[in-house]
Amino acid sequence: MTITEGVTMLQSSAGSHVFLVQADKNVLIDTGNPGQFDAIWAELRSLGVDSMAHILLTHHDVDHIGNARRLQEQTGASVWTSREEIPYIIGEKPRPGIKRIIQAIVRAEPPRITGSYSENQPFGDIQVIPAPGHTPGHVIFLYHRVLFIGDLLAVKRGTLRLFPSYLTWNSQAVLQSLALLKTLPFDWLCPAHGQPLPHNDAVERFLRQY
Repeated sequence: MTITEGVTMLQSSAGSHVFLVQADKNVLIDTGNPGQFDAIWAELRSLGVDSMAHILLTHHDVDHIGNARRLQEQTGASVWTSREEIPYIIGEKPRPGIKRIIQAIVRAEPPRITGSYSENQPFGDIQVIPAPGHTPGHVIFLYHRVLFIGDLLAVKRGTLRLFPSYLTWNSQAVLQSLALLKTLPFDWLCPAHGQPLPHNDAVERFLRQY
């Protein structure tokens, strides 16, 4: 699914979206659930992509890092995440709450982390913006007025939704990150869960609550 020129939501990453940004370099945002590598790789090849400059992770949840290692090995991509997320990705810290159980059931081989984001670090025209709350080091990305929000919010039946508290590291931090969205210039809101939304009156009404 093409969002705008140079931005594609992969159809092979059902359940937790992977986005491809094609500018001067190919960049993936998140990598989907474990076990989806073959389908993701086949779709990338169908799009003419056989190498990747960077894989940018929004956070450490298994449905976002699920294919990072194999995609890294296949494409030669560097893998980036926030400093706070690294201990969870490499297994130095257990994931909190119910995510610890999910981690035990659904396993993802950790990628080799190239480095951590510095504040507002750009990758070409992709801006990295800290948006903690869902996890300690959750980030979002802004590219040419397309905002990739990871798990800051979900979209269900065309409506924005907060994640339940049992899947949230810090609910107060989520609210602070939501307030940040009101300051950002975007035309499209792209969540990991649910379909992309245009920046319309319904989105504005939702954000005005925070």
